[in-house]
Amino acid sequence: MNNTPKIAMGAWAWGNDGTFGDHYTSDSLKAVYETAMKKGLNLWDTAVVYGMGTSEKILGELSKETARDNLIFSTKFTPQIEDKTPDAMQNMLNGSKERLHTDTIDIYWIHNPMDVEKYTPMIIPLAQSGQIRQIGVSNHNLAEILRVNEILGKSGLKISAVQNHYSLLNRSSEESGILDYCKKNNIVFYSYMVLEQGALSGHYNTETPFPENSDRGKVYNPMMSDIEKLTQVMEAIGKNHNINTAQVAISWAIAKGTVPIVGVTKVHHVEEASQASEIVLTAEEIHELEITADSLKLSTIRYWEKKM
Repeated sequence: MNNTPKIAMGAWAWGNDGTFGDHYTSDSLKAVYETAMKKGLNLWDTAVVYGMGTSEKILGELSKETARDNLIFSTKFTPQIEDKTPDAMQNMLNGSKERLHTDTIDIYWIHNPMDVEKYTPMIIPLAQSGQIRQIGVSNHNLAEILRVNEILGKSGLKISAVQNHYSLLNRSSEESGILDYCKKNNIVFYSYMVLEQGALSGHYNTETPFPENSDRGKVYNPMMSDIEKLTQVMEAIGKNHNINTAQVAISWAIAKGTVPIVGVTKVHHVEEASQASEIVLTAEEIHELEITADSLKLSTIRYWEKKM
């Protein structure tokens, strides 16, 4: 799979599960999809578990008139919702293919490392039969990544992609050596939650926090006074390049050799992400961002995650 865009379009919020406060439909997202495709941002990241098929359905509806060669579909097998049959992964993949109106998934992920020994072998026949083009693992630590590659290697296969939570406030995939391992082994590292679900977007601060009872509010509001110290630095660096705070976070993730997955629910999200992908931060700016973030000593590792 050549010509991977510098950024991936994230459809997590399309799942209508309420995490992001809004409910989305194919009509409300049509302009978002069309803008992204016009800008060559054709890698779409989704999962069955995002609204239990809702995100995939919307993406499938919007993309069904697009030539398949112009699309890169990334979706996931989530162990927690498997059907407890020997064909669990094949069955989940079948549902994804149906909702996305395709015979082939470009990147198919094992969403988390619930049981590496059980689930890794299940993905092998999917790859061998050509139903999936690349194998990815998400939320796996380095030891788990190495074990997956060991199991796959016996069948002549390997991991092509790793997707973990990676941001200025959570660099554990870097500190643990995962980023280096990926670079050395020609594995694309996809960073999700680069904006910490909006906490690093510059839209929220101590005066305008997340809604109190929201999932994001419970996590990020108590640390907002510290986060503000980082977003102020991000804003200042953004002014050097005529970009906003959120765009600085995206540019930083690209500078680190990763492909950020940027959640898009409005046209301006796509436009800003595209612009951010063209900006090159200086080594000094990257250092300042990281020193500031590290000094805060915050943990934004969420309930479904672990330190890498």
